[in-house]
Amino acid sequence: MPPITGAWADALQSEFKKPYYRTLFQKVQEEYSTHQVFPDPDDIFNAFHFTPLDQVKVVILGQDPYHGDGQAHGLCFSVKPDVEIPPSLVNIYKELETDEGCYIPNNGYLEKWARQGVMLLNTVLTVRAHQANSHRGIGWEEFTDAAIRILAEQDRPMVFILWGKPAQSKKIYLHPEKHLILEAPHPSPLSAYRGFFGSRPFSKTNQYLISHGIEPIDWQIENI
Repeated sequence: MPPITGAWADALQSEFKKPYYRTLFQKVQEEYSTHQVFPDPDDIFNAFHFTPLDQVKVVILGQDPYHGDGQAHGLCFSVKPDVEIPPSLVNIYKELETDEGCYIPNNGYLEKWARQGVMLLNTVLTVRAHQANSHRGIGWEEFTDAAIRILAEQDRPMVFILWGKPAQSKKIYLHPEKHLILEAPHPSPLSAYRGFFGSRPFSKTNQYLISHGIEPIDWQIENI
């Protein structure tokens, strides 16, 4: 696991010294040595590498990484360019097309969002191959909760997009008086029709950013 650097490293320094994190680190090392685990170890902290703390404008919270071969690369909902677009992301693209008029691209690689200040953070950062939620409860939640609290403490306008109940459970760490919190059902095919479609999170985010003098997000993921 390449270390987190920069402002994120400074902000999370106390977490790295806590007993739970040492246990988590050892458990993750053990899992990678004994099982097939996603994402690649070099990609675990990509949400932090791609979106430095002082550049975060928007936070989208996911649950845990995709567990299919070659899918996960450390950004929630995103897959590598040559990987089939997963159903939840297909629905995100459909809502984006309706909301912002973006065409649906031929890939699911969301690095462009991350580089613009959209932190794509899962609450659990690793998973065993083909076993969804298999690393729930080993310590990642405590670590990412700390990251969410750090984000919530930033004294600047920020948008938190919470899709589904696991993400919405993190609302207790947020400050609605200084941040925009957008909640909707998860975009998975099981729940998207219960209110995700039509929730217009992308235009609402940009309206909020513009109203606070912040450059809006260019949500269009281009074809490759």
